[in-house]
Amino acid sequence: MRFADGFRDELARLMRLRRDMRRFRTDPVPAAVLERCLESLDTAPSVGLSQPWRLVDVASPAARQTMRDIFRKANRAALAGYDGDRARLYAGLKLSGMDRAPVQWAVFCDTATPQGCGLGAQTMPEMHRYSVACAVMQMWLTARAEGLGMGWVSILDPGAVRRGLDLPATWRLVAYLCLGWPEDAEDAAQPELERLGWEHRRPRPTLMTR
Repeated sequence: MRFADGFRDELARLMRLRRDMRRFRTDPVPAAVLERCLESLDTAPSVGLSQPWRLVDVASPAARQTMRDIFRKANRAALAGYDGDRARLYAGLKLSGMDRAPVQWAVFCDTATPQGCGLGAQTMPEMHRYSVACAVMQMWLTARAEGLGMGWVSILDPGAVRRGLDLPATWRLVAYLCLGWPEDAEDAAQPELERLGWEHRRPRPTLMTR
């Protein structure tokens, strides 16, 4: 199968504009748009066709407050691991859109799923989690194509999130996603952590040959 040059160019542009966004408008997102994002999971790759992703719509005020409390606790602990200029820079970063994002989904890996019968995961059980990560990325690109912003919150205690949402012990948190319309479309032009001086993008590693 071959694609036109214009399609390839647009795909490359979409991947460049896929940014971890943390500043959202509070406007609701139409259900049809969210459904198209979820439909992207139907074609996501998974080891052994196990489809181990499990999604939870964190919608109630109580559940969202619990998640924000878990983030704040983890963020304080992370800040304590830095000092000097790095600590000051960290303290000024906006690392979560949980305060305003109209849509918040917690994505888990069901480590006990019988689907796929363990194919491809017996020697590398982490492949189930990798499959969930691939599915999240596919959904992320779909969301950007819809004009949505997405932020992946990882400064969380996974066990506390699972318990706070009252979920099975075999579910492992992979991603806490914030979705919504970006507050500023220009935020996508450059990674925020690069723009604020936290880190800079380096050339890709040399392809090794053996």
